[in-house]
Amino acid sequence: MNPHLSNHNSTPAQQPAQQPSQERSRRRRTTLLNAAVGLLADGGFGAVTHRAVAQRAHLPLAATTYYFASRDQLLAEAFAQLVETELATTRDWITRHGLTALTDQVATADRTRQLGLWELYVHAGRDPVLQHIARRWTDGCVRLVADTLGLPETDPRVRLLYTTVSTLWLEHVVEQRPLDEARALLTLALTHATGETGRTP
Repeated sequence: MNPHLSNHNSTPAQQPAQQPSQERSRRRRTTLLNAAVGLLADGGFGAVTHRAVAQRAHLPLAATTYYFASRDQLLAEAFAQLVETELATTRDWITRHGLTALTDQVATADRTRQLGLWELYVHAGRDPVLQHIARRWTDGCVRLVADTLGLPETDPRVRLLYTTVSTLWLEHVVEQRPLDEARALLTLALTHATGETGRTP
């Protein structure tokens, strides 16, 4: 038998064997990351450790340290996932209900999850990697407001309106101020922002 022919024929049979391993690896990493996001939402910054993540994911501790070299990497990726989820949820809410009902979304959202998100946002001031993710959140929110109002993202009214929304959001989540007050202030801000455009957000 030609040895070169034999080796050539055996190669294709070896390729599929790698696929299940790769898929298992992806599933494990996703499971660990989801566990980190859950811990972050439930207990905040301090709750996310390699050991806690492994326990929540029902995986060995070694798996956590294998896929995430450091706690900082784990936190950064969990924060990024939270940001993307929050942006998608907010865009969907605005599409269905409009900007004027944004306070109602804040009121119905999981408060513990929101606290975890804001806690990481503040912590980002001490961490350049998290700061980059925090800016992605802000820029995404500004883009949502601009798209809804039909204005350029650079229009100062867009940034001013986003600042109003985020402040009211933070006050409600942290201080639990009355929602009616937030609604009135948001309506006033929207009235001023859209006064020259003739648009109804």
